[in-house]
Amino acid sequence: MSILENEKAPPSAAVPGPTLGERLRRNARYDVPASLVVFLVALPLSLGIAIASDAPVMAGLIAAIVGGVVAGSIGGSPLQVSGPAAGLTVVVAELVGTFGWRATCAITVAAGFLQIIFGLSRIARAALAIAPVVVHAMLAGIGITIALQQIHVLLGGGSHSSTWANITQLPSQLASARYGEVLIGSAVIAILLLWKRVPPKFGMLPGPLVAVAVATLASLVLPLDVDRITLDGSLFDALSLPAMPQGPWLAVATGVLTVALIASVESLLSAVAVDKMHGGERTEFNRELVGQGSANMVSGLIGGLPVTGVIVRSSTNVAAGARTRASAVLHGVWILVFAALLTALVQQIPMAALAGLLIVIGIQLVKLADLRTARRTGDLWVYGVTVAGVVFLNLLEGVLLGLALAVILLLWRVIHPRMRAEPIGGSESEGSGRWRVTVEGSCSFLSMPALTGLLAKVPDGAHVTVELAVDFLDHAMFEAIDEWKRHHERSGGIVVIDALGTVDMDSVGDAPPQRGVGVASARRFAPWKSWQPRHSRRRLHAGRPAPTAGGSGRIPPAQRRAPTVAPRRPEGRPEPRFAVPHLFRFPHRAQRDHQQRSGRSLHGAQCRQSRPGGPTGRVGRSRADVRIGGTERQLRHRVRPLGVRRHESRTRAGRTARRSLPHRAGARRAVADVRAAESQGVPQWSSGGTCG
Repeated sequence: MSILENEKAPPSAAVPGPTLGERLRRNARYDVPASLVVFLVALPLSLGIAIASDAPVMAGLIAAIVGGVVAGSIGGSPLQVSGPAAGLTVVVAELVGTFGWRATCAITVAAGFLQIIFGLSRIARAALAIAPVVVHAMLAGIGITIALQQIHVLLGGGSHSSTWANITQLPSQLASARYGEVLIGSAVIAILLLWKRVPPKFGMLPGPLVAVAVATLASLVLPLDVDRITLDGSLFDALSLPAMPQGPWLAVATGVLTVALIASVESLLSAVAVDKMHGGERTEFNRELVGQGSANMVSGLIGGLPVTGVIVRSSTNVAAGARTRASAVLHGVWILVFAALLTALVQQIPMAALAGLLIVIGIQLVKLADLRTARRTGDLWVYGVTVAGVVFLNLLEGVLLGLALAVILLLWRVIHPRMRAEPIGGSESEGSGRWRVTVEGSCSFLSMPALTGLLAKVPDGAHVTVELAVDFLDHAMFEAIDEWKRHHERSGGIVVIDALGTVDMDSVGDAPPQRGVGVASARRFAPWKSWQPRHSRRRLHAGRPAPTAGGSGRIPPAQRRAPTVAPRRPEGRPEPRFAVPHLFRFPHRAQRDHQQRSGRSLHGAQCRQSRPGGPTGRVGRSRADVRIGGTERQLRHRVRPLGVRRHESRTRAGRTARRSLPHRAGARRAVADVRAAESQGVPQWSSGGTCG
């Protein structure tokens, strides 16, 4: 064939990908076993959640079937498994008690329709804009409520409608406990708590299934008087159409909105968690809401519980090796087969066994890790208020209280700047001297009382440096600072304002306030020493040159910010780089991979590259190519990692550092030169941060 004919020939068709049938056959050996494992986990959980919701037992199986088949087929998360969840038990039980079961099914249909609208409106990610502490506290409150309800069932009685009644009636229920029920429920709790300690070959079996099976066999073998699950017919007899709710429409609308929001948020959070467990296809959040809404509409129309994504089943699905959404669909098929053919086995399960299972599920919803995180991040009050509201009021009011408190705390943290005024060099006893006033954050009129009180501490006639590291400054604060500046200068003092943030005084005087006007001013590079976090205020600020318009001489507080590092590169102008704050806060702690260069090594490399006869050759240029993180760092092993001392190091980096004595000596000489020059009043560092 000639070249011309080859050019005229049509391009070869693309190789077609595998068909749907081929993909199913290829992944069947992974998805089928995973679906069986998820089926064994979901079966007892669905029965227990139906009982805890005061709904018909078959309603839990119907919801599990619909969640697996419908949500698994059209949902946006391929490996997420949906079904009845513990997060909605409190809401559903309240709706059943208020409107009845068939009206609750109608509310489920309306909630599913609302979820579909959410998904089609493409606002799924907006549902994730909820403080995590509120979600964790909501689940903890639900867990406490479930546990308090099921304790009465485990003791042989019945749960009450309110948490307060469950607490007050607990002593009388303990006095009339039925020991057969207590024995069965305690056995289930013990098996579930100890199941993680069994050998791996037995640990592959689902703990809930083993616990319920052992308790059922024990109740059949031993002469125990226990209550068992009762069914009102077969699965097909449980299918029923919803009925219109009879009651105030405001209460109905509140129920619809509550079910839709909680089911949506729980499903999306579960999908996010599942995405972190595997490296396959990511979740399409809007499609996931459409799938969950469709499943809820179908489940409500045929008499099932509300459906949502369940993290317990989803994590089991991923751990069992599932590859595609066929695993979730098959798990629903297995539940359908069981509910249609093996209904008699369900009637042999003791109620106390499911009560023990639900108590463990409720306790596991209260996670100590979430409580420690809330305490560490300052959100403990939000956590406590949300839990108390969910337990003693209701789910919606508790969540709203938690969200309101979280927003209030957020506003306080955002609009409340950090301010302090302190003398420099111990001049407070003299009544004058040098003072420094530091203001960080966002400054608005709400901070006026704190600012005026802080400025009143500065004595008349003092030399004051005001460091404004702010990103928002309104006109009220501008006038307060400007008026105090003029008053202080009339009394014989000196006021120097250093705008270290993205907003300065000049940008607010004649224009509306904005956030982040311009860029932050250049910082002066100061020699790094291990004593700098403790003594930086006295040594860095004493006798420094006055700041200029270009920013030369400005030194940020060393306890808040690390110095600017702007190495001179041969191919262009230096670019400012900021060292991480860990260099000052933890000078002897080993840092992560992108924080391996210490401040001294940065300083030494910067000084050497500006001297005559600077770095030459591959090694010299590489040492001068200083970077904080990123992909351009080179020969990191030639510098001792921060936190590894020479006489203690056992790593390759430490051994290399012991051999790099000229490099360390150069840094020490550079520090000595800078100190000597600064003592004579000669500025050695430009605003760009390079030597010279």
